[in-house]
Amino acid sequence: HPDSHQGGLRTLSSQRKNNNNKQTRGGHDWGEKSTADLMSRYVSKEMGYGVPQEGWRICLAHEFKEKRKPFQAKDVSLSNIWDHVGLGIRYLKWWYKKTQVEKKAPFIDMFGAQPLRQIYGAPLGGIGGGTITRGWRGEFCRWQLNPGMYHYKTVTANQFTVCLRRGGQTVYQQVLSVERPPTLQGWNWGYCGEYAFYHALYPRAWTVYHLPGQNVTLTCRQISPIIPHDYQDSSLPVAVFVWDIENKNDYDLDVSIMFTMVNGSGQKDDKSGGHWNEPFHLEKEGEAVSGVLLHHCPPLNPYTLCIAAREQPDREVSHQTAFSPKGTCSSLWSDLITDGRLDSPTGSSPPTPRGDKVAAALAVSCSVSAQGHNSLEFCLAWDMPKITFGSREREHIRRYTRYFGTKGDASPSLSHYALTHYRQWEKSIEEWQRPILQDKSLPSWYKSALFNELYFVADGGTVWTELSEDADVSGGMRSEDGGLPAQPAVIKEYGRFAYLEGQEYRMYNTYDVHFYASFALIMLWPKLALSLQYDIAGSVVQQDPTERLHLMSGRCSPVKAKNVVPHDIGDPDDEPWQRVNAYLIHDTADWKDLNLKFVLQVYRDFHLTKDSQYLQDMWPICQAVMESEIKFDLDGDGLIENSGYADQTYDGWTVTGPSAYCGGLWLASLCVMCKMARLVENEEKYKYYRDLLDRGSAAFDQLLWNGKYYNYDSSGRDFSNSVMSDQCAGHWFLKASELGEGDYQAFPKEKIQTALKTVFDLNVMSFAGGHMGAVNGMRPEGVPDRSSVQSDEVWIGVVYGLAATMIHEGMWEEGMRTAEGCYRTVWERLGMAFQTPEAYCEKGIYRSLAYMRPLSIWAMQLALNAWVKQMIPESDLIPPPKFECFSK
Repeated sequence: HPDSHQGGLRTLSSQRKNNNNKQTRGGHDWGEKSTADLMSRYVSKEMGYGVPQEGWRICLAHEFKEKRKPFQAKDVSLSNIWDHVGLGIRYLKWWYKKTQVEKKAPFIDMFGAQPLRQIYGAPLGGIGGGTITRGWRGEFCRWQLNPGMYHYKTVTANQFTVCLRRGGQTVYQQVLSVERPPTLQGWNWGYCGEYAFYHALYPRAWTVYHLPGQNVTLTCRQISPIIPHDYQDSSLPVAVFVWDIENKNDYDLDVSIMFTMVNGSGQKDDKSGGHWNEPFHLEKEGEAVSGVLLHHCPPLNPYTLCIAAREQPDREVSHQTAFSPKGTCSSLWSDLITDGRLDSPTGSSPPTPRGDKVAAALAVSCSVSAQGHNSLEFCLAWDMPKITFGSREREHIRRYTRYFGTKGDASPSLSHYALTHYRQWEKSIEEWQRPILQDKSLPSWYKSALFNELYFVADGGTVWTELSEDADVSGGMRSEDGGLPAQPAVIKEYGRFAYLEGQEYRMYNTYDVHFYASFALIMLWPKLALSLQYDIAGSVVQQDPTERLHLMSGRCSPVKAKNVVPHDIGDPDDEPWQRVNAYLIHDTADWKDLNLKFVLQVYRDFHLTKDSQYLQDMWPICQAVMESEIKFDLDGDGLIENSGYADQTYDGWTVTGPSAYCGGLWLASLCVMCKMARLVENEEKYKYYRDLLDRGSAAFDQLLWNGKYYNYDSSGRDFSNSVMSDQCAGHWFLKASELGEGDYQAFPKEKIQTALKTVFDLNVMSFAGGHMGAVNGMRPEGVPDRSSVQSDEVWIGVVYGLAATMIHEGMWEEGMRTAEGCYRTVWERLGMAFQTPEAYCEKGIYRSLAYMRPLSIWAMQLALNAWVKQMIPESDLIPPPKFECFSK
């Protein structure tokens, strides 16, 4: 690959020409067709009513060929196993105590990793009120109603069923599921998946069903209120299903859709007894809705599920208050097939006896004229206003209760609001997405990735609560003592926000990972981003001297040291915000990246929001963490050293002495401290940080630059000259903050560009044929660095950040190709839609499904926005360059 950027573009162009005759998608051989190309011949060329062109699409009959397994201890190579023997023994003892004695779930379960189920679709619900995931084949299969606690159970009876009637006779009735379960044998299962496809563009999804032999097409549109810069409706625990019906016959039809739902979520407490259902009708503001409330009464966090429909003159809404979802369930099926409606009994069902489950059904009917179309609307809502985390010590109030109350009776009002406002939600979503979707210079895969990866903002175990009246964010430390206001205005107004590191790595606001993911929040819900930062800042000034054993070192040290950034703000199975640092593998007080990532985010957030009060509040906190950080400069040359352990976000990859990753973050942090010192008019601090920056930059260049890239570290060990894909992370944040040049430059531009080109050549193009993104570590000779359990992994979120850095440096095509490899691998080859993992290897293994870090794809959008802003004068009408890499 030539050193010149233009030469690199010519090389990629010639590769495209050479691949024209291959079985391709957009110009490159992927070994098999993408799922978007696997539509059955039975699927109409008309995609369905209102389905957009962009997004992730899959035929319901599709089967993914590759079946991967989760990383387990046995996957550690022999060369690395001795480094982890002590950890393994200590973890086993801790795991046994946690699971067998305390009867708790471990925050990371190394013996119970989730197997890959290639079934998930767009999750339902807004932000922070819990989520329910509906699979791409239509099943309700992943549940997170108790905050941060997941279970993965497909509830068979939760289904949509269609009934077609002509001339008073039922001619077709079918459960819209491809499954053939052993239960509910009285229903007509086994819909042929070749006649249907699923299409996701989060926060909406479409499933298009062509009913074989009926000349009827159903399009189910799923809508959740995920709306940027909206802090009310985005918090609502609701979803709407709009069924558009196209009748292509020359005669009229009567069409009914039935929605069935079990009272519960497939857990053992569904049979605990005491659950009950009741019908309801609510009319206000000239609109009426009716449906069934399913009251679920477990000992912890009771809630009400609600299935509802809007009443209209030409629609008929009917219901079955209660039925048993076991046995054949023929009576419910017969009830619908008789006349296309349900019996609609009045009154509530009795509480269930222990050992029994109860379910409810709701049917909506309408007429569809010959060659015409009509639509039916359903809502699913859930009301769990008060939550208790696993410790059961405190009660928290969810954000949406500000608008719908805390009494637990909000389900009818929630469903009424959703059914009368979803059109406005869709309008807002379309206005937000349209500029990107209509930008022909952007490839289709990128548009799908950008929006669909956003699922984690809601489905990352997310909790959004009101700040209690007695809460004190900084634990009594006031501003004059280096602390914060007891209740910062942004938290008081917008509440507290937390999301998990991953659905399997159960820690809230894991800060070294949030560094990558934070772009989605600061760009789309900036008040939540600032709220999270205030919580982190409040915990910085606090301490917890309680001694505990850290599993890697075998040494005891305090849970939380003062004036250092915590690793996380707690485990939802304990008491988040009160007890931080659920992560006990390493003592993160000695981690080199956490403090620096706080400083970099503070300035980036200020740059994007222009919130001067935020900058003023954070300035003393930034000084405190930088003073804690400077102790890692052991030789006084202005550059920090790593410890010889895994003391940063790559917590399985040891690093010794000055390093590209942490050293780069340090220099970038000094840059922004200089900038902030000037903004707060503190010339003394500016000179202090300027001196450190000048000396540290010289040391960084002398110790790590080898002419082509920055070495992994300066230790001189066998693998110290490995090429790290994330070596420019500090520079990435400077560019995201419109720094990195002039007075606020830490790295020479030509060296950054040369390093990025080396990463592209080696970590991207020399790994897996250039089709799987960037491997974390690559040897200069072009083979992966296998010195650790993480160096030969691809971290999807890191790759998206790397791609953003390339775009900032004008390497648009290289950046797009780098990122596309991850999207194609995860979404189209491995079947990991809506569960993007932290990592995968070239073959066989993945690690930590449904992970926070891939939200960093929004950094790519920020980079694209910055490029347009800097390179295209408003007076010019020159379009941005076309990204033709893999997509037409």
